[in-house]
Amino acid sequence: MDNYDFKILDCLQRDARISNVALAEAIHLSPAPCLRRVRELEKRGVINGYTAILDPEMMGWNVSVFIEIRLEKQILNYIKVFEEIVEQYPEVMECYLMTGSYDYLLRVVAKDLPSLQIFMTEKLATIPNVANMHSSLALKQVKYKTSLPIKE
Repeated sequence: MDNYDFKILDCLQRDARISNVALAEAIHLSPAPCLRRVRELEKRGVINGYTAILDPEMMGWNVSVFIEIRLEKQILNYIKVFEEIVEQYPEVMECYLMTGSYDYLLRVVAKDLPSLQIFMTEKLATIPNVANMHSSLALKQVKYKTSLPIKE
């Protein structure tokens, strides 16, 4: 990747709806080569997709919680089962396999505390091999971003 590619990525992270003409102008390249570069970045998987970022509270998701999960055993089959089940839950926004005292860290959204309780007791707690859950409610989101730092 060269500086043009980094500039394209930086612009698209800030505004994925920018037109190709405006993008080309912003990075000082003509539209045809700019579009070719964008298509190549998509083809190579550097750009995974485009999305709209919604305000969770405006959509009724008023509770954000981080849940640490410990499995009874870290056997490959149990790990696969856990990950396949968690993948199906739309409330789970992020899921990470971790090192340390817990096996997974989940970021979960809920409409309210009763729906969070139902999610934890009727969904998470029923996954085979879940030994322990520890949750922490987020009181305030101090920083949230979706763009990666771009080197130039």
